[in-house]
Formats: sequence, structure tokens, C-alpha cells
Amino acid sequence: MQQYPQQYQQRPSYVPQQQQQPIQQQMLPPTQGISSLAQQMGGMNVGQQQPGMQSPPPGSHSHKQRTRRAYAPFNPEVGDAPSQGGPAGYPPANNPQMAGFPGTSGPQGYPSPGGAPITGPQTFVPGAQAPTPIPNTAAPYARSPGAAPPLAGAGQPMGQQQAPYEPQKPRIDPNQMPSPITVHMHDQESYGSAQPYSTAQRLNAPLACTEFTAVDDGNSNPRFMRMTMCNVPHTEELLKASHLPLGIIVQPLADLAPSEEPVKLIDFGEEGPIRCLRCKTYINPHMAFINGGKTFVCNMCRHENDVPDDYFCNLDMAGKRLDSETRPELRNGTVEFVATKDFIARQPAPASFVFAIDVTWNAVQSGMVAYAAAAIKEALYSGPGLPPGVRVGIVTYDRSVHFYSLSPLLDQAQMMVVPDIMDMFVPINEGFVVDPIEAQHIIEPLLDALPTMFANNRTAEPVLGAVVQAAHEALRGRGGKMIAFQTALPTFGPGSLKQRDDAKLHNTDKERSLYEPQDAFYRDWAIKLVEDGISCSLYLFPSAYIDAATLSQLSTVTGGELYSYPAFEGGRDGRRLMADVRADVQRTYGGSAVLRIRTSDGMRVDEHYGNLYMRNHVDVELAGVTSDSAIGALLQYDGKLDEKQDAYFQAALLYTTSDGQRRIRVHNMAAPCTTLIGNMFRSSEVDASMNLIAKMAAAEALTASLKSIREKLTDRCVQILTAYRRNCASGSAPGQLILPEAYKLSPLYNLALLKSPAIRGGADVPIDQRIYHMCLMRQLSVRKTMDYFYPTIAPLHMLAENEGVVDEVTGAVVLPTFVRASYSLLDPAGIYLLASSGSLMLWFGRQVSPSLLQAAVGVSALEQIDAKVHSVPEVPTALNQKIRTIADGLVPSRAGYANVQIVRQ
Repeated sequence: MQQYPQQYQQRPSYVPQQQQQPIQQQMLPPTQGISSLAQQMGGMNVGQQQPGMQSPPPGSHSHKQRTRRAYAPFNPEVGDAPSQGGPAGYPPANNPQMAGFPGTSGPQGYPSPGGAPITGPQTFVPGAQAPTPIPNTAAPYARSPGAAPPLAGAGQPMGQQQAPYEPQKPRIDPNQMPSPITVHMHDQESYGSAQPYSTAQRLNAPLACTEFTAVDDGNSNPRFMRMTMCNVPHTEELLKASHLPLGIIVQPLADLAPSEEPVKLIDFGEEGPIRCLRCKTYINPHMAFINGGKTFVCNMCRHENDVPDDYFCNLDMAGKRLDSETRPELRNGTVEFVATKDFIARQPAPASFVFAIDVTWNAVQSGMVAYAAAAIKEALYSGPGLPPGVRVGIVTYDRSVHFYSLSPLLDQAQMMVVPDIMDMFVPINEGFVVDPIEAQHIIEPLLDALPTMFANNRTAEPVLGAVVQAAHEALRGRGGKMIAFQTALPTFGPGSLKQRDDAKLHNTDKERSLYEPQDAFYRDWAIKLVEDGISCSLYLFPSAYIDAATLSQLSTVTGGELYSYPAFEGGRDGRRLMADVRADVQRTYGGSAVLRIRTSDGMRVDEHYGNLYMRNHVDVELAGVTSDSAIGALLQYDGKLDEKQDAYFQAALLYTTSDGQRRIRVHNMAAPCTTLIGNMFRSSEVDASMNLIAKMAAAEALTASLKSIREKLTDRCVQILTAYRRNCASGSAPGQLILPEAYKLSPLYNLALLKSPAIRGGADVPIDQRIYHMCLMRQLSVRKTMDYFYPTIAPLHMLAENEGVVDEVTGAVVLPTFVRASYSLLDPAGIYLLASSGSLMLWFGRQVSPSLLQAAVGVSALEQIDAKVHSVPEVPTALNQKIRTIADGLVPSRAGYANVQIVRQ
């Protein structure tokens, strides 16, 4: 296939080459740059499909317009090769290796327009796939490129005009596009070695998917705080010129790696931790001490504060306190303070978890009751168990609410029924919430008996609103969490809802009305739950419309999470439910939390995103916060930053631990200011940026149409790449797609966001599932967002000897080299295991050999594989053992499950 050089593809065929201006002197106007990039992104199916060569329909030209000449593209098998210096638009015959194609010199095979190689580590130039020359069959007398031009109209029938030649637009070769697999592999090699990552480095943090060990040297661990860029622009104009998002993702109670030191706990006594008198910033390693140690300067507002006498210490020759290495608050970026009485509104108490199970006819028949009871039992009495100090209670409900006394003094649980749901109260004073270990002999038999107790229940109306009122009454004054299992639309009792789903509204601008709550009942009660420190995790099992937009207010406002299992089937979804419940209740938990993010003078937090509630514009109230809770903050400028000073950020979380201790966890971050847009692109982090963009898109869906959101996402991606080309790679050829090194995965992740059920168009996504995925984007951490966007595909048909086994040194599963998530790259003769967003798929190609099938799953033909099986069949072969080991290694150990969906090509 004839290879066309990049600079010739952009030149019209009817303009002589000597009339073209040098590329170095061509300045791309903003509109031209955006148009060029938009056309190239069209080749990646972002926005529109790549068009082919098309001729205008007959009669489209005016009869007064002069007939254009048609030139057939060069075909080496038919015509002669063009000579050196031939017509513009054709490559010289003696230069087969052209810019932008294999065989050229320079990084990635792309020379600069002037002949020198393109330098700069932050630039990635993907390969372009040249168009295949196609003879113009509509012009039987078209000349070859080297022939002399014919006379106008010669050889043409009278009255017939010839269509002009339109060169095919270059397409982006998908194989030359950046691969997340390669990026993650290189990042793992850089940060996953024995050398730990120091947070004091002014370099980009490890990616969210990288396994690393961080040493807290003054800046917070990236697991707690991630910025969208490590170099902060000193003015708002510079930020707008880049079109990059500027924000922070805070995960205040994130789990640390086993090799990392735990967060230090500091007790300052009744006086409490040292703070700035003006802005209330907590003492941190970035505060400076002056006047011999008698005064400290706040790093946020630059206010000078007196040091208390009992905290005084002399300074060394460098102006540093002599005891700075022995005080964690002056050495570590993340510390935790014991809260004083000023931070205690009510007496803290250990958290209580109340499990509310729907026992209507649909719930029993689908098997949800049995699996929910088994999941609660496993979560309470297997593995690490509940967080320290947590107490539990159990409620079941249909048209009435059933309370259970679980007092350890009883021989068995006692059930009390409240049929008057319009005047809800808790009939048990003592024994409703108990220690799960002390009452194990009561709780386990009750959970085992629940499916049998309600096997003949014919009631079909669950009263979720009354259960919310009962949970609030039971947990008021002590705080905790309600975990509700709901199978149908609540149409009876308090908070009853109506069926409002209308298929005529789907995929229209009026569909947005279905994203809003039907009424204010559940939001009002969610706010009451927040006031008493009660969060809610909602598990939905819809077999029909359940109005997730209204019910999800219970989880989004209180800081909980939403789970969905459409058309629940025990064999398919049971193990997933059990794993989700186990992970939900066993992770780190805090209640009655308030988060505040402080910034340097000249900046402020413009908006917060996540599952939260805000009474004012600064305090984020979280009735419950877990190790997976992630809050996004979009930053805005109030003025101009000092380019000689760092920009500082502090996130302080006031919360109550699961065992009833009031604490203040403080995370600090310092980032240098920059006046160069190139530093901004070089230090950008695509993982945190896409997490923030996804949260913003989900929040905007309530006020804008999905079509406008998709257009805005595409435009912003194009604008970012255009800004980089204009400001950082202006000397490159106009036809080349130049990607920043740190941001080269953004087009791929942006495409994944556009294709997600939360954002994509069409009427094939049920409203409840669209709402669920919107809530998922609001609550996901950075790490889980990357797993959601890009699946992991492991080839199983060519495993090496050391793959699919557990490493004896590290204890981790040795996984094979992953393949890119493209259907065209799957071998029809292969077997693959796909892991994405908590699901596993075992994919078999249509040409898999019988011997490979026999070794993998114990059958000799694809038709013999039972597609209804939801786990890897156990066969006494080495390959089967490796497949099951890889399946366990592809999901997190804490929340993992091995449910596998069988897929045949």
C-alpha cells in the first residue's frame, strides 16, 4: 500500500508545492486546530463515524461553474511513479520512508517539520493509517499523476461534468494509540520496585492502579488526596488557556498498604491541636517558625501566630524546630488528632448497623431473602468481622414492620410486629441492637430461619418509608447505619410512590424529569438521618420500575452507597450480593462526619461532588464515611497566586470512629505554582481528572440533557488537546495528533465515559439502571473509576509456566500480560477472562481447539459448555487450576467474588 507522508496529505492537489508556506511559519488558529482534532477524533469514533470517499451527487455543481479536472490517485501497478518534485499531493518516488510512517528516524518515527526529531518527554504522537489509493472509476479518461494535464472537457461526453477528486481523510491506527496496559505496566515498573515513593518528591504520584509503598514525608499519601495536576497555574487565565480541570479527590479514610505506616494519633489535651487564629488551619509541616520559634506563619493565609508556651521549641540554623523530627504533626502530611469537647455536639457512642430485609412475595420467590440472610451471617462471623465496637439489629418488613429482640439473655429471638405504619415506633427498649459476638447464638438461628418464616407470605407491598422512620427512631442519639434490601416500588404507607416511567420520554430532553425525585419525602428523611449521624446503604433488586431516582436520595444524601441487582437470580447474583454486603460492613467506618477543605489565599473550593449533604458552601456533612468514600472538589481562583510560593491544600475530617472515639484526621498537600502551561500538562494526572470529570457529568445530568453533556465532554477533550498543540507543540505538522504524555489516555477514557450507561444515548438503558450508574460515578474512588472505565482482559490460552500461580515470596497471583480491550484483538482460537467493575466473563472463541477446551473446562465442544453456570467448572487439570487462580486474582481480595459469566463467540 502506498504510504502518504503527513505533510502532503494536508496539501490540496491543485496547489503547486512551491506556493505552500513553510510549516514552521504556519500558526494554527483556534478554530482550525479544533476542527482538525475533531476530525481525527472522529476516526476514533469519538463524536461521529469516520466518513469515506464520497462524490457529490450529479447536478450539485452550478452550470456556470468551470469544470474541475479530475486526477486519479497513483496506482503503482497501473501508472508510472511520480518523479521527484512532481505534482503536489504525491510522495517522491525515491523517498519511500516518509514522516509519520514506519522506517523514519526520531522518537516514535515522527520527525519535526524542519527535519529535526520531535523532542520532549511529554509528547506522544500516535501513528496514522494512510488511506489506500482507489482509482476513480467514474472518470474513465483520468490521467495518471505523471501525465500531462488534458484539455478542459476533453474526452468527456457532452453535458456531463466530472466529480472532483476528494482525498480520503487519514485515520488513526488503533494499534498505534496509547494503551492503558502499557502505561500501567511502565508505571508499575517505576513505582512498584523495592524503592518506596516519597511524598516529598515534586514528581507525579503513582497511578491509582499501581501497587506501591508510600513514605509520608510532609505531603499526604496519594491514597488520601490526589490532585488533577501537581503544578498549579498561578493565574486563572493560564488555567482557562489549558482547559484542564483543577481539583482534588479526597478519600479521607482510605486503606493503606500493609507495608505503609499507619496514621499517627496525637493528643494535645484539653487545649486541642494548634491552629491558625485567622483561618483555623491545623498545624502542619508547611508552617514556618520565626522569631526564634515564638511565632509561626500560617501557610494558608500568611498570618503570624504566637506559639503557646508549652509548645515552644528553639530553632536550628536553618530556621527549623529542633523537635520537628519527633513531632508527627511537623513531619507527616497526614495525622489524626484527638478531638476536644469543642468538637463534640453529643456524647459519641459506638456505631450500630440495622439490617432491614424486604420479605414480600417477590423477595422470597426470587431467593433474595435467603441470600441476604446468608450474606449478613457471613459478614458478621467470617473474616475480620465488623469494625470494632459496632452493634447490630435486624428488621423485616412487608405491609408491616417486624422488630426482633436479640438480647443475649434470651434462648431465641422474639419478634414484635407493628402493623400501624402511619404511626411508627420501636417496641423494644433493650435488645434491639446488640453485640454480634455476645448474641451470636440468637442471631445465627434467626437468619437461618428467615426464608422459612416468610415462605408463604403473599404480601407484595414493602413499606420502605416506615422502615426509614423506624431506623431513625432506633438509632437517634447513637448514630450508625441502615442497610436496606428493597425489591419493589413502595406503593403503600409513608413515602408511597407512583409508577411514572414513560417510554415516550426515553432518549428525549424530557427524560431528565425522570432523574429527579418524585417527591421530597425520602430527601427530607435523609436530611433527618444526617442530623443524627445515620447513613444508609440501599440494595435494590428490581424486576420492574422501582424509581431509583427517588429512593437513591437515602444513600446519596447520607454518604451511603447504592447497589443494584436487576432481575435478581440467586445462582447468578447471589455470590455477588454476599461479597458486596461483606465488603460494605467490614470496611473502616466513621459516623457524624464533617469535611472541610482549605486552600491558599487566592483560591477556593467552588463545588463539591459525591454522596454528601451541605448546609453551607464550605462544610461537607457525611452521616457515614467509609474507606471507599471519595469526595471531589473543583477549585476556583479568587485572585493571583504567588509564583514563588507553593500552593497549599488541607482537608480536615471530623468524625466518630466505629468504637465511639471523636477524631480529627488532617491531610496536607503542597504543590508548586507555575507560569508555564507545559508544566501543567506534564504534571497532570489523568486518573484523578477523569474521576472528577465523571462526578461533574453525573451531577450535571439533573440540570442538562444527556446530549449536551456528551457534546460538552467531547468538546472539552478536543479543547485540551488543541491547547496542548497550540501552546506546547505548535511546530508539529497540522495533520498529526499530538497527545501529552501524562494525558495521552484521556481520549480513550473520555470515550469510555461517553459509552457508559450513565451518559450514553439511546432508549436501550432502563431509567433505573441509568440512575444507578450515575450514582456509581458519584461514589466511586479514583481506583474503582479506572476499573469501571477500562476492563482487564487476560489471555488464558497461552499461559507461561510461571503464570496463573501464587508467588511464594509476595503471595500475589502472577497474572499473564493483558491484552487491549478491543474485540478485534481477540483471537477466535483463544480463551480470555474479562474483569470489569466487579464482574467476570469467561470468553471462548469460535475456533477454540477441542484439546484446549478439554484442558480448560473439561468439554470437547463449545456447545457442551453450560452458559448458565456462574463459576469456572472444576476440572483436575493444570490449566483449569490456573484459570481459577487468575479469576481470584483479578478482583480485590476484600470485595472479590468469583461469579463468572460464560460467553461464547
